[in-house]
Amino acid sequence: MNHVNSQLLQQIKDTCPEFCAALTDDEVVRFLRYTRIRELGSQEIVADIGEISDRFYLVIGGAVKLLQVDGEREFEVGQLDPGSLVGEMSFFDRQPRTVRLKARRSGVRLLEINRQMYNRIRIEEPYIATNLLEFVVRSLDFLVRHLSDENAKLHKQVTGLGYR
Repeated sequence: MNHVNSQLLQQIKDTCPEFCAALTDDEVVRFLRYTRIRELGSQEIVADIGEISDRFYLVIGGAVKLLQVDGEREFEVGQLDPGSLVGEMSFFDRQPRTVRLKARRSGVRLLEINRQMYNRIRIEEPYIATNLLEFVVRSLDFLVRHLSDENAKLHKQVTGLGYR
């Protein structure tokens, strides 16, 4: 393994311990063969509202903002930090994106997994693919639980003010 690959391996292990926990170093390196690094400039759009995705990403450096758009105005509704998946919902459900994904600042690094490589890894590396899919499920589960908690808090605030 060359120096660049060993640095990338260490970065993946440091930023994505949940994904890497059940994988050997060799398996993580094999996983990386199915991905490509995407580096973003400040405020660069990763994906936009209405697009149907053929790729998703693992954030390995920097942060990605999730934005709602009203005309020319953007409203930040979330942020995804290193170790997070981004774009997986549209990739798997093949529905249009509902938020704009944008780099917070320059230096954002993403591991891109496109549909062709995802299909290959499922066949060629089933253990790694299963681990990846379980990581996606846990990520979506966290999102649903977080949004449910936020909805409950908002409901309590609104009903506490006498609105129903």
